[in-house]
Amino acid sequence: MEVPDIKILDEKNKLLRKVSKDATFPLTNEDKKLIEDAINYLKASQDDEIAEKYCLRAGMGLAFVQLGILKRIFVIANKNDDDTFEEHIIINPIIKSASEELIYVGEGEGCLSVNRPTCGIVPRHARINVEYQDINGKKKNIRVREDISVAFQHEIDHLNGILFVDKIDKKDPYKNKNQMREI
Repeated sequence: MEVPDIKILDEKNKLLRKVSKDATFPLTNEDKKLIEDAINYLKASQDDEIAEKYCLRAGMGLAFVQLGILKRIFVIANKNDDDTFEEHIIINPIIKSASEELIYVGEGEGCLSVNRPTCGIVPRHARINVEYQDINGKKKNIRVREDISVAFQHEIDHLNGILFVDKIDKKDPYKNKNQMREI
């Protein structure tokens, strides 16, 4: 597998703090190519052999803003136990509803734009319903849960100029941990 040559912005880049604008349709060929490259990059990053060879950190989501483009587009590629991938191309997402139940990633959230160790928990909704557009501009709805729900919320935060580290309480990184479920 060839690893696409994409540049992921580091958290120090001020562009990551900007709110992305709605994508317009039809998407440009450049946008479609970047969507494909981002998915292939994420898949490569989750292949132990390729990741080691090319020094890639594993990631399951990328927002266009992380690639320097302020459009409300993100992709998810999550490796399943059978080595297939669950893929999502999400354009102009809006969270329509969210569960009251909060969860957090036990080993801690990570981000391809945050290249440093972090400690603490990021409260996330266990389930969310999202309205979005597909690659052709067709409106759709999806209900996601658990780790995919976390990934969606993480990427939607990116589109709003928010990094996961912003959601960790600086004074008490594990605040209210006992009121949430670890995944």
